[in-house]
Amino acid sequence: MHRGFWDQLPEPILGLSPMDGVTDAAFRFIVAQCGKPDLLITEFVSVEGMNVGNPEKVFLPFLYDEIERPIVAQVFGTNIDAFYQAAIMVHHMGFDGIDINMGCPAKNVSAKGAGAGLIRTPDLAREIIRAVKQGAHDAHQGKTIEDLKIPQRTKDFLAKTYSKHRATQLLPVSVKTRIGYDEIVVEKWVENLLLETPANISLHGRTLMQMYSGTADWQAIARAAKIIKATTTSVLGNGDIKDLSMAKDHITNFGVDGVLIGRATFGNPWFFSQKEVHISQRLQTAIQHAYKYEEIYGTTFFHPMRKHLAWYTHGFEGAKELRVQLIKSNSAHEVEEILRRHLQEGGN
Repeated sequence: MHRGFWDQLPEPILGLSPMDGVTDAAFRFIVAQCGKPDLLITEFVSVEGMNVGNPEKVFLPFLYDEIERPIVAQVFGTNIDAFYQAAIMVHHMGFDGIDINMGCPAKNVSAKGAGAGLIRTPDLAREIIRAVKQGAHDAHQGKTIEDLKIPQRTKDFLAKTYSKHRATQLLPVSVKTRIGYDEIVVEKWVENLLLETPANISLHGRTLMQMYSGTADWQAIARAAKIIKATTTSVLGNGDIKDLSMAKDHITNFGVDGVLIGRATFGNPWFFSQKEVHISQRLQTAIQHAYKYEEIYGTTFFHPMRKHLAWYTHGFEGAKELRVQLIKSNSAHEVEEILRRHLQEGGN
């Protein structure tokens, strides 16, 4: 088994959980700057889209900055050949690892057999891991993006966009998944995945049918962790971690190597540093975040930034009124005007 950067991570591992529509390049940059976690993982990208789609749109989740390292690209899908080619692309994009999403519960993903839908097709799941490992190996041995049967437009886009990032190491392959589909089958499921010796398995403590409702079942994670820890694969737990004290308790009590933390970081990019910041600094960071978003994505599609602005503006006098204004903003300049006016008027 090749573990790559996973063997260099501090113990216990504290990582930012990948979340579609949240952990984009701008948010990851701000988190890395405010209090960098041990591990950052991108939003997921469809391997089928990587092979045939519009590269300017398809690869947006894979934009990253060197400050984020180690940075892992997350992919999803069902097509074996597309996974193989995706691994080669990810290698030459300079990522430190590649993670296969086998946990997304969204209907438009799982209904096609991808994401958590793969829990129902364990043979296919193993075949996907093998294909990704083979692609990573072949890329490390010299196979290039130019060798792939993908549109020339995609080849040109990748060569231009990722020219500053250098591929040097063999990519370790990891999996992020759930404890079951419509029932908890986590012991049998991880035993199946371990047949392909992934570098790491991250477990969200809910079934697909639970989506994000109820509470994460950390006892189920612990049972799986016991199986995984008997191998050379590491295991991360995920679900309902509210602060670093809780993270450390769960790592100790449930036998995992670390945790991935998601919702607790919303509006709090200082989460991993445990830094207490004044409201004024929070708002200044919101402005910086908006400008970083605009730098990466432009102003034509600014509304995804609005949810972050809403998360920054909680728990202080006048926050509700600010949120009402910010959720209508269309540019970083507008955000700055709104927040600076609040600060100048004596806002905290």
